[in-house]
Amino acid sequence: MKKLWQHWPRVLTLAVLGMMALPFSALAAEPTAKEALFVANNTWMLVATFLVFIMHLGFATLESGLTRSKNTVNILFKNVAIVAIGLLTYAAVGFNLMYPGDGHWIAGKWLGFSGFGISAPDGDAGLIGYADGQYTYWTDFIFQGMFAATAATIVSGAVAERVKLNSFLLFSTVFVGLVYPFVGSWKWGAGWLDDLGFYDFAGSTLVHSVGGWGALAGVIVLGPRIGKYVKGVSNAIPGHSMPLATIGVFLLWLGWFGFNGGSVLSADPGPVSLVFVTTTLAAAAGIIGAMVTSDVIQKKPDLSMVLNGSLAGLVGITAGADTVSVLSSVIIGGIAGVLVVVSVIFIDSKLQLDDPVGALSVHLVCGIWGTLAVGIFSTNPDHTFIRQLIGVIAYGAVCFPAAFAIFSVIKSTMGLRVSEKEEYQGLDIGEHGMEAYAGFQIFTNE
Repeated sequence: MKKLWQHWPRVLTLAVLGMMALPFSALAAEPTAKEALFVANNTWMLVATFLVFIMHLGFATLESGLTRSKNTVNILFKNVAIVAIGLLTYAAVGFNLMYPGDGHWIAGKWLGFSGFGISAPDGDAGLIGYADGQYTYWTDFIFQGMFAATAATIVSGAVAERVKLNSFLLFSTVFVGLVYPFVGSWKWGAGWLDDLGFYDFAGSTLVHSVGGWGALAGVIVLGPRIGKYVKGVSNAIPGHSMPLATIGVFLLWLGWFGFNGGSVLSADPGPVSLVFVTTTLAAAAGIIGAMVTSDVIQKKPDLSMVLNGSLAGLVGITAGADTVSVLSSVIIGGIAGVLVVVSVIFIDSKLQLDDPVGALSVHLVCGIWGTLAVGIFSTNPDHTFIRQLIGVIAYGAVCFPAAFAIFSVIKSTMGLRVSEKEEYQGLDIGEHGMEAYAGFQIFTNE
């Protein structure tokens, strides 16, 4: 008792805290099953959101590694700016353009818009009833907003090392703010392609090939880097850091668990677990497919091809991760790994389109493949090849001309490409006045 008295300040503090907590614990009701499910669903959606956010770091490191050291600051700057542009334009107009809701379709189910800005229905920030009680309005916005910036990031790598910074950022603002959500509404906003029965679970077409079509337009309008093609011969321009590129791929693979897993739109253990398995097995199969194909064609296994093989598998499975069998996911990923190697070589040597990071092959070619694969491998008989093909054609028919027009207008007004001197010197100095590796001499083919 004497010892207890000596510690009276601590005892008194604990007693006061206990009395303060008593009313709250006594009054707190046991959560219902529905409330507990809502918390679980909403929490998983937020976890998936920050996993998708990590993908932007993956894109930044991958693109930096596959390009030359003199352009590293520029690559990193664009990837940081794209996240900001994507989120702000999505908040201003994109979210309500992509998900107009009933009664807000302006032209049938081709175009809908429910107003500027974001605000929860009835001002209720809790919104337990939103999305069938699965998650809040705010969670829906931030999850979808992370997807929006990804489309412009895909374009960033394809036009790297010769595009003007301000010109690219203007393109990103228009493309992410208007084009991406407009065409996205056709499926995810319950538009005409959704009514048709077209299926794209997490965005092989809606995100990846949309970005891929934009990248194709940019590469064509911009032209190749100096020295890339001489007298009809393609010259290799190696990236400066394969370790950075490898780190980027693993970060992207990690983020894809949120990209695909979050697209279940709930924490339902069955679908989420299946999507995790199909996603990661497709990536693994993509690596093996690219490794074997690269070894056969190039006579030695190319690390850059293998890295893109994993991404090819991930892009390929994204459209049907929840609706194909585990074995089918391996086949889809393996074929994507083969396609990406053949495509990179064909686009570079035959079409002579200069794509420093292989974005066209990974996101456009394999995005199309993954979307069509749903019509071949889906366990749902409603997912037919013809419906998938119509969706692929529709997105290409709008996204490529739109991106081409945006790039062309920018080129004819403010200019699209840096000067020849600046390209030789590097965009880090010309555009930013700094170096990524100041004080270090990096020996690369520059």
